[in-house]
Amino acid sequence: MSFMVWFNHAPLMSILRETFGLSDQEVKVLLIMNVALTIPARILVGMLVDRFGPRLMFSGILMSAGVLSVPFALAESFEQLAVSRLLLGFVGAGFVVGTRMIGEWFPARQTGAAQGIYGGWGNFGSAGSAMALPALALWFGGEDGWRYAILTTAVMAFSYGIFYYFSVSNTPKGSTYFKPKKMGAMEITSKRDLLLYLLFSIPVYGALALLTWKLGPANMAWLSTELSNSIYIGITAIYLWQAWKIIQINKAVFTETIPEMYQYSFKQVVILDLAYMVTFGSELALVSMLPLFYIDTFGLSLVTAGLLAAIYPVMNLIARPAGGVMSDRIGRKLSLTMLFSGIAVTFLLLGQVSAGWAIVLVVGNTILCGLFSKGGSGAVYAMVPLIQRRMTGQVAGMVGAYGNVGGLIFLTVLSFTTPQAFFMVIGFTAFAVLLAIIIFLDEPKGQTAEVMPDGSVQMIDVT
Repeated sequence: MSFMVWFNHAPLMSILRETFGLSDQEVKVLLIMNVALTIPARILVGMLVDRFGPRLMFSGILMSAGVLSVPFALAESFEQLAVSRLLLGFVGAGFVVGTRMIGEWFPARQTGAAQGIYGGWGNFGSAGSAMALPALALWFGGEDGWRYAILTTAVMAFSYGIFYYFSVSNTPKGSTYFKPKKMGAMEITSKRDLLLYLLFSIPVYGALALLTWKLGPANMAWLSTELSNSIYIGITAIYLWQAWKIIQINKAVFTETIPEMYQYSFKQVVILDLAYMVTFGSELALVSMLPLFYIDTFGLSLVTAGLLAAIYPVMNLIARPAGGVMSDRIGRKLSLTMLFSGIAVTFLLLGQVSAGWAIVLVVGNTILCGLFSKGGSGAVYAMVPLIQRRMTGQVAGMVGAYGNVGGLIFLTVLSFTTPQAFFMVIGFTAFAVLLAIIIFLDEPKGQTAEVMPDGSVQMIDVT
């Protein structure tokens, strides 16, 4: 439901372009606006879900999705479309909430399969919008058919948000919902990890600065120089405030040693950040560019190119659960190593494609890219709930934000170079992350400790 609303504009973009007389630049602005707020929202929602629980957060996000879709459906100008689309980017953070809830309901030996199925259906929501909304707009008919189609998704999301609130609980009966001791940043257990946390928080804010630059006077010219500079200052100020908050919450690492049973290694989070940057980031980028790549390289028709490109997102239903099951069966590190080997090889091979290649070989290799990268996303989130239970939402939020950062970086690379070079950049990035997985990633073993409300300690299996 959340991804259906998040991408309910995409299949109707040709109608929107005609209705509002949008230029190519304005279409690009709408696409960027849709993902801009998702990056910080996933960080924020990760903190909130750890504090308030999935039941309240998912209900709130779904109902908000319904409300925020209304001004988009009723918009009468490009400015109204853009602002409402920016706000709807918040809905993309809903994915983080379910990650925490799945971690509560499934044991370590099944978390990969459960997270994979959940993630696969989440991403399928965007494909569901693509298949259903154009037909729904035609069924309503008239020049306002698209508006009624958008409003239909709004009603569905709002109604399901109410249903969700009255139908679920945060944990199985008798289980404890562990919460962070402090709100505002992840709890770190060593000085080295604190430095890593501060360092790897920068790309999240850097991505927002990159978005501002793309919308600024040097590129799309939708933002003025004065407004762009104000946004840059604001982004810098927010990062500095966040860095201060991180240090304040974790100042104990400077004066005392955290008991070993409560310690965890933040490098695990960093490697999962980088892994999801490649897997989900490449997916976001390829979904945006594949149809045009097929048309420009092989001269295919718009319909044929669209059908071939649609294979890529639909594969989420199979590949993401398969990656999770693989992680459960053969281990977290080994599955990521194998999948990232496949990602690196297939993307580097795509980088060699020219017009002389048989289209069936190119599509076949693209399918392999999809299987490995979406399987990699499933394997990443199979490990997320096993790092530190009480902070699963925050870990999932940071990892998810890096996925959007990757999509933005890769699409920016594409805007400056050829598709072949774009594929090569993803391939080499995947190879670098593969080395990091092999050298630095630790297989989750044994148990982690969480403190019960009465002060006693509960051990949670992560093997």
